[in-house]
Amino acid sequence: MFTFLQPIIYIQIAPDRLTVKNVKSGDEISEVPEVAISAPPKQRILDVGSQARVAAAGQVAEVVNPFAHPRSMVSDFTVAEQLIKAFLKRLQAPSLFPFAPIVVMHPLGSPVGGFTQVENRAFREMALGAGASSVTIWNGRKLTDQEVLSRKFPEGEGVWE
Repeated sequence: MFTFLQPIIYIQIAPDRLTVKNVKSGDEISEVPEVAISAPPKQRILDVGSQARVAAAGQVAEVVNPFAHPRSMVSDFTVAEQLIKAFLKRLQAPSLFPFAPIVVMHPLGSPVGGFTQVENRAFREMALGAGASSVTIWNGRKLTDQEVLSRKFPEGEGVWE
């Protein structure tokens, strides 16, 4: 119902870059996937992306990259979910009744044996937790805007829904 009003978001994830694009409007954010978190006891997100290090510099805080781990694409699920949520919020146009986006998550890279079912599920769950109405995980080459809009993906590569 009303899917024509929903934004369609293409998220490309790499340890050194997180790109979030609204393929309908063309708006895009592409920054380092870092989050500045204040020190305990009351931890809170200070800022994300390129501004995370600036926010952390003036106080006791930790800068975390939730996609930087030698064995897995996701090192901190909760921080990753909050980072994606913050990027989605930046792209969202002000609206009285915002629609939850349709998301295509694309972890970049090709680990030996491909991404595991556990990793694909983590990507799906973090997008849903960040506010997506539906999520498709794409494992393969970078997609064109038309492929994302139509959700018709190239044959022979990996789609996980």
